[in-house]
Amino acid sequence: MVNKRFTRSYCVVVALFLQLSAAWVSAEAIKPLAPESSHATAIRDMVKQLDTRHYVKLALNDDLSAHLLDSFLDDLDPNRQFLLQSDINEFQKYRTSLDNELKKAQLDAGFAIFNRYRQRMIDRLQSALDTLPETIKAMDFEVDEDIQLDRAKEAWPKDSAAADEIWRKQIKNRVLGLQLAGKDQAGIIDLLSKRFKNQIKRMSQLESEDAFQLYANAFASLYDPHTDYFSPRLSENFQINMSLKLEGIGAVLQMEDDYTKVVRLVPAGPADKQGQLQPADKIIGVAQGKSGEMQDVIGWRLDDVVDLIRGAAGSFVRLDVIPAIAQSEEARREIIIERNEVKLEDQSAKGELIEFKDSHGVTHHVGVIDVPTFYLDFEAYRLGDTEFRSTTRDVHRILGELLSQGAEGIVIDLRDNGGGSLAEANGMVGLFIESGPTVQIRQSNSRVIREGKRRSSAYYSGPLAVLINRMSASASEIFAGAIQDYQRGIVIGTQSFGKGTVQSVNPLSHGQLKLTESKFYRVSGDSTQNRGVIPDIAFPPLYDQDKIGESILDNALSWDRIERANHRYYFDLKAGLQTLQRKHDKRIAKDPDFLFLQEQIAVIEKMRSKTHLSLNIDKRRSERDEQKALQLAMENRRRVAKGEEPLKALEEDKIDDEGIALNGETPADDADGKDKKKEPDPLLIEASHILVDAIPYFLPERLAKQP
Repeated sequence: MVNKRFTRSYCVVVALFLQLSAAWVSAEAIKPLAPESSHATAIRDMVKQLDTRHYVKLALNDDLSAHLLDSFLDDLDPNRQFLLQSDINEFQKYRTSLDNELKKAQLDAGFAIFNRYRQRMIDRLQSALDTLPETIKAMDFEVDEDIQLDRAKEAWPKDSAAADEIWRKQIKNRVLGLQLAGKDQAGIIDLLSKRFKNQIKRMSQLESEDAFQLYANAFASLYDPHTDYFSPRLSENFQINMSLKLEGIGAVLQMEDDYTKVVRLVPAGPADKQGQLQPADKIIGVAQGKSGEMQDVIGWRLDDVVDLIRGAAGSFVRLDVIPAIAQSEEARREIIIERNEVKLEDQSAKGELIEFKDSHGVTHHVGVIDVPTFYLDFEAYRLGDTEFRSTTRDVHRILGELLSQGAEGIVIDLRDNGGGSLAEANGMVGLFIESGPTVQIRQSNSRVIREGKRRSSAYYSGPLAVLINRMSASASEIFAGAIQDYQRGIVIGTQSFGKGTVQSVNPLSHGQLKLTESKFYRVSGDSTQNRGVIPDIAFPPLYDQDKIGESILDNALSWDRIERANHRYYFDLKAGLQTLQRKHDKRIAKDPDFLFLQEQIAVIEKMRSKTHLSLNIDKRRSERDEQKALQLAMENRRRVAKGEEPLKALEEDKIDDEGIALNGETPADDADGKDKKKEPDPLLIEASHILVDAIPYFLPERLAKQP
């Protein structure tokens, strides 16, 4: 189970200093932190802006106070391993008073809670550090016991003895994982000692700004998961990130417990091109260059990890990563990525013509347009450059090229497209409809604005499909939803992300506030919020929908409907969906790549469902060996079905350390961070088959009856 609290924000600079940590100082030297005058003015400004500008209207009352207390405690100690039940009982005196303090711009209670947590964490880490050699020496890995993977819903430790037991298993699990990863006892003691010392040092070096950052965000997140407070330092980082001038690996990161977690990859960025780093992976180590010393970053604060990963274009960074589906530290891989700046031309739409044969041996050609993001070169546009780049212009050009090459239909590939310019999403819809609205935007005052193609003009009227997945979000959902609502094309893939809200960044007297001010609705009246776009033909989900998506975020706005916008239907595509589904099911039942994919997903789902992890070394070894044997058997079934020679052993550079290949792509063959080599994409090929099957439903006699 994932701790949803820590997946609420998309932006690396918004993911707060949760589990701020890292190096050794005497516990007696720690002085309590206190709010500063600038924090009082900032929280006063926040309260006012949230009350007047946020889409959601929340009353600053006792109920909100209670939610704020629970939210703040969950943010500080999500796995419930530092604070005791006696602390929680003591904090109940604040349950109905935090709202009154906020109205008066007072922060004393929030700082008191933070200081107690900080002291508990330092004391716990110091105790673990002082006794680490003896603790490890006394560990018995033959005992049949296990550790609970997620304690977010469990009771707080009733006393110090209960916390000791929780922490004993935490350390034992780390030691066992490192031992299975090949480290000897001396190396394990050295690594964990450094880790605990770093955590203590960093916790001791926290400033009042850090405590305020956490408390302000616990308050902001009650409104929705995309509302955040940026301290002055985070405000600067946010501007760097939004300008895309940051040279690094192109990954959006956040903190989850003690780990730096990958939220998403920037399309066409260095990490995306390299191909091995995946959303929900955990970064536990960072090294500079191809041979620099790996620096353990478990427990580090997010901005310090980001600083390590950043670097000049052309330089290399090595990451020690725990794959998303892994549940322990022995399942890790090292990834090397060449840093670079993400350029507009790298993120631009690209087209290709796919050739394949149907079940009757007839050759078909389908044009595929890959749209990684919705972009517009604002600077060139502002300067009057008639050749400025934009998604709509590029897709229009590529569309003409593919049709001239004999494409029978077009697939728009929006997988992993996290959004971008709404105007470009609207403009791209206009390439496929004559005219009409494409999106409805409801503001906080309930006013609804409709945007779309206002004038009739030429458009592509042939067979069309849109391919989406769980990482397709925001503007991608506007495009896919409009194509589906107009019955202009078939939507294929998996349920999209479900981010249907719009944010603005507003200055405060101290820092900035990003808040949600409006909400997207499709022309059908359905919101894209929370539910996203549901495909007409569903593919197996590659991403864990319990870990990724708007619906798993705390305080996410709900799905709802508004009045339908007047729009036409182009074809009666719904009439053909059962036939298309039947042909799809029949085809993939014999497709080696799809069967392999479904087997992989079944194995991954089984692993994800585990709630406990054995601390017995023989059981852990056996589980790992069984996993690799299962993966080898699955791979060989696929190879034999395709007429290839079976493998005697797995190629370790093509799978992660849990024996699971998460997609159909082959990682780089060397350690130079070169672009990933793509094997034929079975999902894209199957989407092309579905589109060819659907061609009869795009004929003039299939025009839809208008409402």
